[in-house]
Amino acid sequence: MIFLSLFWSFFKIGLFTIGGGYSMIPMIEDTAINAMGWLTREELLDFIGVAESTPGPLAINLATFIGSMQGAEYGAFGSILGAVCATLGVVAPSFIIILIVAIVFEKFMNTAGVQGFFYGVRPVVVGLVAASTVSLGIAIIFPLMDLTYFSALSAEKFDWVSLLLIALMFVLGYLRLGKAKKKLHPILLVLISAGLGILLFGVCGL
Repeated sequence: MIFLSLFWSFFKIGLFTIGGGYSMIPMIEDTAINAMGWLTREELLDFIGVAESTPGPLAINLATFIGSMQGAEYGAFGSILGAVCATLGVVAPSFIIILIVAIVFEKFMNTAGVQGFFYGVRPVVVGLVAASTVSLGIAIIFPLMDLTYFSALSAEKFDWVSLLLIALMFVLGYLRLGKAKKKLHPILLVLISAGLGILLFGVCGL
């Protein structure tokens, strides 16, 4: 049944992913696209854009959107139930683990094994986030490239507009303006990118 499948799939994602929302993206991609066939790569990219632009943690928003989409075949109630099952699945492992950690924190936190675990996990988290960045970046800039076999790369479909938007947002994110030398607020960057996206891809149809 789709609702149990949603809960169990996202439970495994939440259980075996360390480092927050971005490090979950490779597992969500593998589960939702490759294993279950719930989404296309384009739909996942759209969901990530919406999840990043709306309140709440990225991974939870993604789980909610995917669950709602899959449960929608059973009507409005199914859409809500699908969202709830996927969301509960992705947050349950963290809740259980944090509860256990809180109980035994004082006793085990400073032991060599626990400290070694945290030191070993850090590079893994960096690698997962980097893999997500490269995978999604290539999927946006080279829509015809097969990321599994690195084939079908075509300059004909090179999305130079998206590349320029990425570069522009990167520069704006590091600019320091005014006497106080403050960076632009992330909300403002989201609004700017959304406005440019509507103008370039919605109105102009590039």
